[in-house]
Amino acid sequence: MTATEQDFKNNPLGTETTVDDVTDAFEFLDDWEERYAYIIDLGKQLPAFPDEGRVEENYVHGCQSQVWLIHYYDEASGKLFLLIDSDAMIVRGLAAIILVALNGKSPRELLTTDIDELFESLDLFRHISPTRGNGLRAMVGKIRDIAAAEAAA
Repeated sequence: MTATEQDFKNNPLGTETTVDDVTDAFEFLDDWEERYAYIIDLGKQLPAFPDEGRVEENYVHGCQSQVWLIHYYDEASGKLFLLIDSDAMIVRGLAAIILVALNGKSPRELLTTDIDELFESLDLFRHISPTRGNGLRAMVGKIRDIAAAEAAA
């Protein structure tokens, strides 16, 4: 399977599922066991990831699990669309949270989005392991590098 423009644009994370949806769910859920289940469910919304995307150049270094990231820049709309996959269910969910915040934005919007504020409001770093936190930062860093390259082009 090769990722098409439509595969990128049909990703519900960041369009149908928004930051407000995630923060509302976190406020509604009583404890972290329920929140972890919600994070894993978010990860199940990740679109299929093409096998040919699982190459070194798309690999996100710094993650405890295996994580791959590919992107599509739509020149007509000026927006950057992302697909992420991981071999770990919780990491897939954390990647989904990243996509909810960053997918489908212009490179400049993406670079000015304070994703740390979102992570803080969800209290994520207190409830995931330090290695998962490093992986979260590595995914965001790779996305920001892609956005910076697109913004400079």
